[in-house]
Amino acid sequence: MSLTSMFLRASFKHSDNKRDAGLTTPDDIIRYDNISYGPHGIWNLLDVYRPRNAEKELPVIVSVHGGGWVYGDKERYQYYCMSLAEQGFAVVNFSYRLAPKNKFPASLEDTNSVFHWVLDNRAAYGFDCSHIFAVGDSAGAHNLGLYCCVCSDSAYAGTYPFTPPAGFTPTAIALNCGVYRIRKENKDLTARLMADFMPEKGTEAEMNQISVIDHLSSGFPPCFLMTCEGDFLAEAAPPMAEALRAIGVPVNYHYYGDAQHVLGHVFHCNIRLPEAQQCNLDECEWFKTFL
Repeated sequence: MSLTSMFLRASFKHSDNKRDAGLTTPDDIIRYDNISYGPHGIWNLLDVYRPRNAEKELPVIVSVHGGGWVYGDKERYQYYCMSLAEQGFAVVNFSYRLAPKNKFPASLEDTNSVFHWVLDNRAAYGFDCSHIFAVGDSAGAHNLGLYCCVCSDSAYAGTYPFTPPAGFTPTAIALNCGVYRIRKENKDLTARLMADFMPEKGTEAEMNQISVIDHLSSGFPPCFLMTCEGDFLAEAAPPMAEALRAIGVPVNYHYYGDAQHVLGHVFHCNIRLPEAQQCNLDECEWFKTFL
């Protein structure tokens, strides 16, 4: 593992521990924990959160966590995901295999397995599978964006060793503080992580393979696209919005905060922040327009 990945893991863990200290499961949420969705042990477990006493079937939000492809699991996202469930959704929060032990496309393959699992377990957990939404942030936004490219472009899907559910594309998605094109010549944190994430350490061909912007098609789902003041990936969002609009995909673009209110990367996961509460409400209300 590179020093970059080691530093990121330690830094993110420290900030996540501080962010979530003292939080507990809300009384109005019922949760189903540690459900296996694949063959890879603890890295293929998911939780389902539902509002207590809700209708039998609920629209679904699948959350794809961030962490630079080398960090994170469902425990780090449980409180954020339960806050989404409180808006009237069944939320699926999952762990996936991380780099550098598991190279690309392991995380994408696991994401695909989760969507298969949702469709296969509709009755058991009260999923309205005609309305399956998804959220992803940072590396999770990249992962989710690529997965939607796979679902909406059969030729691109054919370059992967897995198959998405037949005819399936998420109803709509939210991409939060993400990265959508990575260049080999860049020297930023994201580019440095490629040595751990990609099998050949990030060749030009590999960078083209994982460029979300370069594999968009008109079948890509409607997209809520968010960044903020203080997000180190903020410059990635406007080109993504422009690329989606150019092919006719509906985009709801938001920039939160300003010079006097610096929020920072993935601020929306800190559910104590009023700005995070507003952002997450905005996304859930936008999802509801598709019901």
